[in-house]
Amino acid sequence: MTDRKLTMIVGIFFAVAALAAIVAVYAWRGGGAGGIASIGGPFALVDQDGRGRTDADFRGRYTMIYFGYTFCPDVCPTALSDMIVALDELGPLAARVQPIFITIDPARDTVEKLKTYVPNFHPRLIGLSGSEAQITAVAKAYRVYYAKSEGPKAGADYLMDHSSVIYLMDPGGRYLTQRLRDLIS
Repeated sequence: MTDRKLTMIVGIFFAVAALAAIVAVYAWRGGGAGGIASIGGPFALVDQDGRGRTDADFRGRYTMIYFGYTFCPDVCPTALSDMIVALDELGPLAARVQPIFITIDPARDTVEKLKTYVPNFHPRLIGLSGSEAQITAVAKAYRVYYAKSEGPKAGADYLMDHSSVIYLMDPGGRYLTQRLRDLIS
């Protein structure tokens, strides 16, 4: 056997062993087809009316949660519009779903700003903000990436880089991967 073949076989062995270890750890932590993804968690924020809101306020209802910011030029309005289209398609079942927008830019997305922004999408959309530490904690719980852009629009008109995911949570606050219509119809 040549040195090259032996190196290739050893490399394949270690790649398979590493993959098996990753799968084993993932299954042990509750992942996999039957497990529950570790996304979401407790939060305490403020809504567009200045009322304190926690994750417990939404128990018993499905929630669609989107993280973004009001100054976003395109991605956030599109995602929020997608949420509203999904609600419209559910018809009367939409009453069982609470749409939520959580800012990743609490410095600019004040209660007053959210109060004028969220009604543009849907009257039941709730906008949430908080301190920088509160937003960091909730973003971490939902595994949301965000950062102030260092691009050409620095200064007061800065942009935010961020992930764009609409999270569907069950009435117990657990992350779901199924279609909402399949769950509540």
